[in-house]
Formats: sequence, structure tokens, C-alpha cells
Amino acid sequence: MRHLPPLNALRVFETAARTGSYAAAAQELGLTHGAVSRHIATLEHWLGQKLFRRDGRRMVATPVAGVFAAEVGHALDRVAMAAQACGQPTARRILRVSVPTSFAMRWLIPRLDRFHATHPQTEVVVHTVSTLQEDLRGGFDLAIRRGTAQGQAWPQHRAIPVLEDVDTLIMSPALFAQRPITRPEDVADHTLLASETRAGDWSDWLDHAGLSHLGGLPRQRFDHFFITRQAVEDGLGIGIGPLPMLEIDIASGRLMTPLPELRVRRTGYVALVPRHADPAGFLMRFVAWLAAEGGL
Repeated sequence: MRHLPPLNALRVFETAARTGSYAAAAQELGLTHGAVSRHIATLEHWLGQKLFRRDGRRMVATPVAGVFAAEVGHALDRVAMAAQACGQPTARRILRVSVPTSFAMRWLIPRLDRFHATHPQTEVVVHTVSTLQEDLRGGFDLAIRRGTAQGQAWPQHRAIPVLEDVDTLIMSPALFAQRPITRPEDVADHTLLASETRAGDWSDWLDHAGLSHLGGLPRQRFDHFFITRQAVEDGLGIGIGPLPMLEIDIASGRLMTPLPELRVRRTGYVALVPRHADPAGFLMRFVAWLAAEGGL
């Protein structure tokens, strides 16, 4: 007979450690803050040691608790996959996907109808995050992040490449008609628009174009790329944009690439899935579809 901790308390503990707060765990699980605190106290009593310490107004998992939570998360993933395998094959599945905002708006969401047309029993629910938020917090089945699939970059997940990323110069057709850019040096006559979430885009492009001496040009910065993209479309200046997420805008004529031959390869996007995900399950079928859409 297995000597197991209280399973409800384990689930609450794993959620609190993963999300980084009792309040977030309560929201994800549909519990009160007090209920989360009581479940964790029960588990701490069972284990005979504290799992969280107070840091200001927040409760933060101890180093030992962080390791324990990762193992509990793997175990819960396996239970979920086993339940999926034993469930009704025709039942509707909910797939929660955590993605950067620009990736969701400019690449994933415009393509989702194609996925739903061939997988009508799977409903994809998209949760967006800032690309500055590299940690994997919140309740989801799959995450998409900028990064590499090599080495131990994502020790708790299996990383699968789904989209390569290439930067190039972008501007509005109306601005091009007023002040065309036909050679790299022409950028000096324009306002440079930059994004905090894509740091280094302008420096890398200028280096690639042989214009390192223009690196000191003033730039108007925005916090997210989707705001920068809108400013470029409105003709407020020129920007550096990721081609895979601008195909629709370029095809519709909202944006253009005045020097398309000058491209800078960037770190692409990977799908992060639980290591024990069923290779034949609906989650991995979605990952395979993502990679096919990304041409990988």
C-alpha cells in the first residue's frame, strides 16, 4: 500500500509553486486564498517541513520545495496523459496554449481556423504573455517561447522547434512613397522605431547592413513589438520586423520590406511540452501542425 501525501494538497502545492503565488494558484484552481493556505499547511505537516517562506507580501517556495514541485508536476502530467488515453476518443479536448502576444496576434491566431477544420474535437484556448516573461507560469498544456531546443535550456520540458525567425526592415507603403529607401544608407533620414521585447534588432540589422556607425541614431521605443508594428503601419517611422509574423501584413499592403535582401537570422520559436506527453496524443498532434505551418 502506497504511503502517499494528501493528493488534493499535492495538486494545490504544485500549482502554487509553479505560478509563484497563492493568489494565482487560488485563481487557477477556483479556490479561496485561505483554502490554498490550508492545503499547503496540511502538506507541510505531513512532510514535517516548511515548503514556502514569506518574502514581503508573497509566499515563495523554498529551494527543496521547487525541486519537489517539479517532480510532482511530472507525476501529474503522467496521470493526465493516462486519463486522456483512457478517456472517450470522441470527447472534445481543451488545449491551453501559452504564447507571446505578437506571436499569437500575427502568426498563430490567423492560422487556427485551419487547425480546427482538421481537428474539430480539439478547442485551442490561447493565453498571451509578454516575451519578457521567460518563466513558465500559469496553467497551460503547452507553451511557445523564443529559444533553442538544444542543451538544457528547458530542463522541465521537451522543446520542439516550430518556427524560424528572420528580421528585416519594414515601413508603410505611404511613407515609402514620400521618402523611399532604396539603399541601406537611406535609413538615416527616418525615425527608427524599436521594441523593448526585441532588444538588439536595430543594432544587429545595422551591423549586417554595414552601417554600424549609425548605431547611435535616436530611436523611439515601445514596450511590445505589436505596438511598434502599428506605429510603422501608421507611418510614424521605420522598424525591424520578424518576417514570419508579417506575411499577412505584407500581402495585404499594410507593410512593405524596402530592402528584403538584408535579413538577420534570429533565435526561433519552440513548443514546450511535458516530457511525458503521449507522442500519439492530441497535444503532440497540435505541435506537429505548428511545425508544419512553420515549414519545419
